[in-house]
Amino acid sequence: MEVGVFMMPSHPPERDLREGFEWDLEHISLCDRLGFSEAWIGEHYTAPWEPNPAPDLLIAQALLRTERIKLAAGAHLLPYHHPAELAGRVAFLDHIAKGRLMFGVGAGGLPSDWAQFNVDGMSGENRVMTREALDIILKLWTHDEPFEYRGKYWNVNGIAPMFDGRLQRHLKPLQKPYPPIGIAGLSPRSDTLEMAGELGFMPLSLNLSQEYLRDHWDSVVRGAERVGRVANRQDWRVVREVYIADTDAEARKLALNGMMGRAYRDYLLPLFSQFRLLSVFKHDQSVADSDVTPEYLVDHNWLVGSASTVAGKLGDMVKESGGFGTLLVINFDFKDEYSAWSASQAALIEDVLPQFNRSAAA
Repeated sequence: MEVGVFMMPSHPPERDLREGFEWDLEHISLCDRLGFSEAWIGEHYTAPWEPNPAPDLLIAQALLRTERIKLAAGAHLLPYHHPAELAGRVAFLDHIAKGRLMFGVGAGGLPSDWAQFNVDGMSGENRVMTREALDIILKLWTHDEPFEYRGKYWNVNGIAPMFDGRLQRHLKPLQKPYPPIGIAGLSPRSDTLEMAGELGFMPLSLNLSQEYLRDHWDSVVRGAERVGRVANRQDWRVVREVYIADTDAEARKLALNGMMGRAYRDYLLPLFSQFRLLSVFKHDQSVADSDVTPEYLVDHNWLVGSASTVAGKLGDMVKESGGFGTLLVINFDFKDEYSAWSASQAALIEDVLPQFNRSAAA
């Protein structure tokens, strides 16, 4: 199993934007030093707890501070970009990254973002826009001949050389035909994850509960089967909260009393409650919404505990989900608890993975 990191990026609303950006860079550097394989960086416009509308800016800085880790937007929200503009930016960044860039795309799930960009997400317009934008981007990257694309939302020309070739379409990715592509999904029966299965791209899932996770893989399989593909679980990235300490009690204390617990208590659980989606966290649907708390998540969802406890929980997660290729550890703003968090990240690589691998091989 590979291990990477998923960054919303999450910061408390009182955190200065520059300070949050610097913490994100330091965390990516830590993950690179420890041997994490990849980092995915989110994009949001109207969420003060997730204040980064430009993951490619963070990626560009992180490339200068790291040596091995692969980097990706997790994800560029395609309804909010002109596809020709984004195709050029990502192609340019791929050359800077020298093979360490992946291309993450998503449809966007925040109603506030939909409202700001005048996208009718309730009807699924964001998903239709995502497919059209991705079609245009891939065409710009893979077609040398001139073309005209007349879509429902965008019209784009793949121009012929002009002025004796002094002006021409030249921005294409370094990796051929393009960087590895990942598609993020959030909702149950995710249409975007069906698209990942259909197109053979890497699916990314939040692991909110085992039932939710199994539903996500079923979506990938449906998309793959529709076009005669066989979905590969090794391509599947699964996001999960992880906190490791010397003892189960210490890890639980750190998770609940630090930024992980606060982010859920003050932001994520109230938001999912207002979305009427607390059911996605439940191990049993008879659990009352009022009982879905950070304490409940520690007991039933998160990978929190000593190294041996987390190795066992990871094994259970793999078994219950049917298997996946990469665990993505979700990162919060641990700037004020850096020592404990960096020790947790090191323990995952140095202690948990060896125990998990030995158990899986037995």
